[in-house]
Amino acid sequence: MHSRQYPLRHATLAISEGIAEFTHQRPQARNALSLELRQDYADMIDIVEAEREVRALILTGSGGSFCAGGDLRSVRDLLEDPDPSVREPAAMRRRLTGIHGWLRRLHDLELPVIAAVDGAAAGAGFSLALAADFVLASERASFSMAFVKIGLVPDMGAMYSLPRAVGMGLAKELMYTGRRMDAQEARERGIVQAIHGTDALPAAARQFAARFLDAPRDAVALTKRALNSTFESSYETMFALEGQAQGLAASTQFYRDAIGGFLRGEGLRFDWDRAAREV
Repeated sequence: MHSRQYPLRHATLAISEGIAEFTHQRPQARNALSLELRQDYADMIDIVEAEREVRALILTGSGGSFCAGGDLRSVRDLLEDPDPSVREPAAMRRRLTGIHGWLRRLHDLELPVIAAVDGAAAGAGFSLALAADFVLASERASFSMAFVKIGLVPDMGAMYSLPRAVGMGLAKELMYTGRRMDAQEARERGIVQAIHGTDALPAAARQFAARFLDAPRDAVALTKRALNSTFESSYETMFALEGQAQGLAASTQFYRDAIGGFLRGEGLRFDWDRAAREV
């Protein structure tokens, strides 16, 4: 597998040994979600989807911050723009529709997505972390639905993802108050998979991602696609999705090789527990 670097606008993308790592690179602004970073996300997803050797994606920040939310300087520029049309409700809706295009693709990306959160994940930054399949945190990580502090409502999918992650009661509390959760509480609430030392987090995220290198890409993708529909689907619909997905999974070379190897007494190619012991 080859290594490639993609310098973007306010982020970088590195692909090495089957792992893609997307890093917010605007630490002086606490990696706020600028217009440029939004476009970087769209471009990054294009690249990762095209690189078939990629088996996991890591989202991370820099300079002690994951993402502090929306870029308030851009908001100020909009408020001061002499053209009143840029402040109309329809204009905000169009801007969010543009974000939702790539955010939905990130949510549905057919490989494991890991958010490695060091420092603040506030507002839109918290929403980004919730779009991942797994969240790893440093000891100094924090999470807050900070939208209410400036008179806005949670966006970037948070109204969908947060209640599903923590339940409706806690989601309402976090969204109504904007209070800060530290890494330990986020772990107890089921948002965070594991907590690591600040210096150890980058390596821990790569090690976690590397455990998916031998995973059956098609089976993981089919499972993720079905799970992303489960809360909106009936029992019968999930049975149907399960059957369709299993039919596709059973037709893959990975499945045939795994069955053949097992019958020959060979070890399985993908064994999560074995990979954990070998780290």
